[in-house]
Amino acid sequence: MSLKDKNIVLGVCGSIAAYKIASLIRLLIKEGASVQVIMTREATQFITPLTLSTLSKNPVLVDYYDPKTGEWNNHVHLGLHADLMLVAPLSANTLGKFANGLCDNLLSAVYLSAKCPVYVAPAMDLDMWIHPSTTRNIALLESYGNKIIPPGKGELASGLNGEGRLAEPEDIISYLQTDLASNLPLQGKKALITAGPTYEAIDPVRFIGNHSSGKMGYAIANQLLRLGAEVTLVSGPTSLQANSSIRTIRIQSAQQMYDACAQEFAISDIIVMSAAVADYTVQNPADQKIKKKAEDFSIALKKTVDILGTLGQQKTSKQTLVGFALETNNELEHAQDKLKRKNADFIVLNSMQDKGAGFGTDTNKVTILSRDGKTINYALKTKDEVALDISNLIIEHQKSL
Repeated sequence: MSLKDKNIVLGVCGSIAAYKIASLIRLLIKEGASVQVIMTREATQFITPLTLSTLSKNPVLVDYYDPKTGEWNNHVHLGLHADLMLVAPLSANTLGKFANGLCDNLLSAVYLSAKCPVYVAPAMDLDMWIHPSTTRNIALLESYGNKIIPPGKGELASGLNGEGRLAEPEDIISYLQTDLASNLPLQGKKALITAGPTYEAIDPVRFIGNHSSGKMGYAIANQLLRLGAEVTLVSGPTSLQANSSIRTIRIQSAQQMYDACAQEFAISDIIVMSAAVADYTVQNPADQKIKKKAEDFSIALKKTVDILGTLGQQKTSKQTLVGFALETNNELEHAQDKLKRKNADFIVLNSMQDKGAGFGTDTNKVTILSRDGKTINYALKTKDEVALDISNLIIEHQKSL
């Protein structure tokens, strides 16, 4: 599993082994990860924040706030937006805090706020490592779902020889990659996502389009990538940039979107059609810019290809197909009809009547209808959170196939 584009919070505790963290950060950066270092005050006595800041290319955080500027280091934000948290070296002191919910510094506050996988690499002297209280605290951390990167054996700072050395940076990287790959629920799955609007040309200058920003589709693509899927994103015109690990196919028109999807559909396990595709396109687009002459002007339109409906008829029993419906009236009735007609497994319903939902916003309020007759109403959430809700339903559906 690649660490490329992973947001990693790296906690550093007070230990002589902290000198190895310079090499660890260099390896993480080489893998393409973004690293935010948080140090305990004791850790700054073993290696300077300046060193780790220079290597990570991010300011190192130590306290809840900067006493010079008063700027608050938001532990909740740090914990919620990390793809994984790694604490190395983990001292016996911080181990005890984590195990027992003590929170007297920024690192322990971020740990308690983290919703991502947490990995710890202990480092301490042999007698400390084998002490019953340490064994108990390690067991508690594991019971919380945290992963322990085993310490190595060898000569210790005290002069003793035995277990307790911080795992080597190369071994830590290898452990992360192997464990992440084995635990991702969509590992080995291929996902096809559509996002954004389509533009239907009137002439070389003008087009018929809509207000879709593509934010919802891009959020879903990113979420499925984090869950292990190999993602192909077919995107209409938008200013958004996808994660570099996502294969992105940029298109303009509904026909181009259909052609791209038709190429990928058969090999995809998961298909999410979140793009706002034009229902009609211009019958005969002009080769030259149309001049403003006549008082009245009309354009002949024809229906575009029904991408969701066409692909729905080709769907196999091993695929999960998700469609979107944006409605202004009789929302549930129209969404239920679309679910059946398009042969989808889920329809994500957006209502233009809901404040904070719809085009261009960073939030969304959806109702999800499933083939088995269930209807789930969700509160207003960020689009990243909505993407996670949709992804969780996809995971459960894939498990049932």
